[in-house]
Amino acid sequence: MEKLNIGLVSLGCAKNRTDAETMLGLIAEDGYNIIDDPSECDAIIINTCAFIDSAKQESIDTILEMAQYKEERCRVLIVSGCLAERYAQQIRTEIPEVDAVVGTGDYDSICKIITQAFKGENPVLYGHMNRTPDDYLPRILTTPSYSAYIKIADGCDNNCTYCAIPKIRGHFRSRKIESIVDEARSLAQNGVKEIILIAQDTTRYGEDLYGKRSLPALLEELVKIEGIEWIRLHYLYPEALDFELIDTIAKHDKICNYFDIPVQHADNEILRRMARRTSREEMQKKLAYIRKTVPDAVIRTSIIVGFPGETEEQFEVLCDFVRDMRFDRMGAFTYSREENTPAAEFDGQLDEETKQRRLDELMTLQQGISLELNKAKIGTVTEVIVEGYDEECFLFFGRSRGDSIDVDSTVYFATEDEVEPGDIVRVEILDADEYDLTGQTI
Repeated sequence: MEKLNIGLVSLGCAKNRTDAETMLGLIAEDGYNIIDDPSECDAIIINTCAFIDSAKQESIDTILEMAQYKEERCRVLIVSGCLAERYAQQIRTEIPEVDAVVGTGDYDSICKIITQAFKGENPVLYGHMNRTPDDYLPRILTTPSYSAYIKIADGCDNNCTYCAIPKIRGHFRSRKIESIVDEARSLAQNGVKEIILIAQDTTRYGEDLYGKRSLPALLEELVKIEGIEWIRLHYLYPEALDFELIDTIAKHDKICNYFDIPVQHADNEILRRMARRTSREEMQKKLAYIRKTVPDAVIRTSIIVGFPGETEEQFEVLCDFVRDMRFDRMGAFTYSREENTPAAEFDGQLDEETKQRRLDELMTLQQGISLELNKAKIGTVTEVIVEGYDEECFLFFGRSRGDSIDVDSTVYFATEDEVEPGDIVRVEILDADEYDLTGQTI
């Protein structure tokens, strides 16, 4: 019997991506062909995001785009992930082209869902977001062969007033240290040099399992793994970022001096209304300790502008904070009014024009800071993991320890040596713009 062809499109964050990679591993193990061309697929899975309005719209647009292939070879269209968890019944009712829906807690049942869908049963499986799928599931990486994400926990208990994640991903649930270490060791044996630890809030890792924050303990085990050269941490919420973790990062060369700290705002009243359990002063204290303890630290953050009730004065407090902190990397977003979240009912909802104006002003401010910081790197030497060759500018390119995959800057460089993707080389920086660096190997 001819094997069926399955395609998968994954949207949204890296946490969603690891779920997609597990689904691909299970699908391949079950004997299906995995292919990229949707016109050749017997079934297409869209692993969706639903974090903010723009992400939901992208998910819907992608579902409708993939639905067009049902006029060709495709017989089954499956929607998985966050949109599926949050709007399962609406998807089945309003998008009749969809044959199956599977939520965030059930992605490990994808093969059963595929079988049922091909039988015409129209399965809808969701509502189990607090369940943790079994460890040691097969996985096919969609990142370059030398880099991989490891999801160390799922869900969130922070309950920020603007965020729907707890309703989509459930309560915070950590994986055991042994399971994570085993996965990292397996990845290393297959050529992975950089692992990126992710969770909705990595700083709270282990609270539920071990009764205390255990990210330092996990890192102490991961640095022992032969073959892993870079360990990167994402989503270090400032509320739970403590000096022990900072000291652990400073102690080990394998751990990238990369601090991804989503501050979201700097005005204390806005932080209170967001239900963030920190203050501007506390964040300043921790950022100062990072810069003192880890002099070459790269600090990335994310910020929300236009939160309900945000005044011009409170926005200026935020701008002053950004000027003072001089973040190396910054992503900023306008507030998205998410249904069934407390902030959606707050007074003082701002118009889109005001939110966009503030976003543009903040990003212009950050652009100038980024240029100054990058110019200061001219003449320095940095490690770069090689990603490829750019035929337009005739230079190789890659990422420094201060640049994470898909979200940060690029280092372009010339070299007389033979280099391959995944090699780690030393590059002297010779030029810089607002985002990227250019240099040559030494």
